[in-house]
Amino acid sequence: MNKKYRKGAIGALLDEYEKAIIELQDVIQNISETDLKTVVDNVTADPNCKSIQTVLAHVVSSGYSYNIYIQNLKNKQLVRPDKVLRVSASEYQKDLDKVFQFTCGTFADITDNELEEFDNDKKIKTHWKQFYDIEQIMEHAIVHILRHRRQIEKFKTALKS
Repeated sequence: MNKKYRKGAIGALLDEYEKAIIELQDVIQNISETDLKTVVDNVTADPNCKSIQTVLAHVVSSGYSYNIYIQNLKNKQLVRPDKVLRVSASEYQKDLDKVFQFTCGTFADITDNELEEFDNDKKIKTHWKQFYDIEQIMEHAIVHILRHRRQIEKFKTALKS
């Protein structure tokens, strides 16, 4: 199998982001509608982490948010979309595809030279008060998916027992 790699640093970020999304899509492939909605973590205070459904709604919404932060850094004034609770895993798989396409669109007008920024005044300031340059927020976006993929894997194990 010959994998095609995108070019440059942006290409590497997009390749890894796509890989993380595909891995998450594979993990949720066979989740029933019942398991999707079942509250697995009754202890957490985080409403985004109670069920596979809430985790996926959070992941999709966050995927758009990272892109909107980047686009707003480039002087656009976009608003984060609301979280949507879907009734099936296949709907979340489609949402994740749309997030990736939105991400590709975000990077259509960005060059590799724009990824790193050392001046905090020119960085993205998130709602959680962290400063990121474009490369850092995309690295965060990739790991965000990986962490929640792991969480869903654990939820699936708990649902089996």
